[in-house]
Amino acid sequence: MVHKLHLSSWLMYVTEEKKRSCIKNLAARQIKDRVTMASAFRLSLKPKVSDNMTHLMVDFSQERQMLQTLKFLPVPKAPEIDPVECLVADNCVTVAWRMPEEDNKIDHFILEYRKTNFDGLPRVKDERCWELIDYIKGTEYTLSGLKFDSKYMNFRVRACNKAVAGEYSDPITLETKALNFNLDSSSSHLNLKVEDNCVEWDPTGGKSQENKVKGKENKGSAHVTTLKNNKRSGTPSPKRTSVGSRPSSIRGSRDRFTGESYTVLGDTAIESGQHYWEVRAQKDCKSYSVGLAYKTLGKFDQLGKTNTSWCIHVNNWLQSTFAAKHNNKAKALDVVVPERIGVFCDFDGGQLSFYNASSKQLLYSFKTKFTQPVLPGFMVWCGRLSLSTGLQVPSAVKTLQKHENGMSGSTSSLNNVMQ
Repeated sequence: MVHKLHLSSWLMYVTEEKKRSCIKNLAARQIKDRVTMASAFRLSLKPKVSDNMTHLMVDFSQERQMLQTLKFLPVPKAPEIDPVECLVADNCVTVAWRMPEEDNKIDHFILEYRKTNFDGLPRVKDERCWELIDYIKGTEYTLSGLKFDSKYMNFRVRACNKAVAGEYSDPITLETKALNFNLDSSSSHLNLKVEDNCVEWDPTGGKSQENKVKGKENKGSAHVTTLKNNKRSGTPSPKRTSVGSRPSSIRGSRDRFTGESYTVLGDTAIESGQHYWEVRAQKDCKSYSVGLAYKTLGKFDQLGKTNTSWCIHVNNWLQSTFAAKHNNKAKALDVVVPERIGVFCDFDGGQLSFYNASSKQLLYSFKTKFTQPVLPGFMVWCGRLSLSTGLQVPSAVKTLQKHENGMSGSTSSLNNVMQ
């Protein structure tokens, strides 16, 4: 009885498995029939033979037409800079060039320049970077407002069309030499605060600096001990201060000015040639002088009060005066004091002239004979002066120098003073 039950169960299990297998086979067959009978499936598998395969060719007719309409521009040739047409004047440089052959496809030019102290071709080492000026439409360009703090400038040009830039021209070197100098702080009065191109009257700063120097001198000095024993002040009068005893690190290359000579000299001597620089005074400056002096100018001497210095002096203290001074003689100037004073020195021609730097009006001119190198000299009291150097002699000044004999005869009292 038990065996019959087990057999019956087994038969039922087998029957169910057969049913499941039949159902799976039926479902798979139906899916295959559906996929096989699909129209897209039949088309994708339908073969098609063609000798020239025109149905698979790409149409490049539009692209071919576009390529045929393209216009290719040739690379521009290198321009040629014409040295004869180049001009250096009035702190401006005009560079002119031309193309080796006519090219009406040129759109613009690119000019590059850099300052250098080397004559000839640009050098790889120790050179400044090229400065670039783009989109120049003509065949010349003028750089203006330059400071010629280097002796030369290199230039090169390249031409550009709307597609590409050509090669650079051969570089050219133009001389741009001008007088460059700074103020010599080692030669200034202790009450002057001196920077490279500025000098300012500073009474408190000067005195504190002088006291520090004296403190170092007096430390351990037998002379100071004598003064203490005599119960006298160890601080001498400014006009009697002996600068010769100051340390060389403070005194510099020459004795400092002292007393009321609030003077400072330039650090570059003029021994030949023609030179030009400009000076601007602070509006509320009480008193200042601008001029030249020999290196032998004494430490107590004021500009214009000796035969070793020439200057024009502006005084705005109590009573306004404007005068030319030399050898302790003064000539009143009946002109308006300009904001900027231009100084022209013709060493070989023995001439020192002062101009309104803006209008180039001649203010005064000294005629003399320089017997030794001269230094630019400046005096300032209760104010500030600023310098502009590295300037070429303006063309207007050169023109006026040809007519310098038209000065008023009343100036002869100073002009004829010789060394």
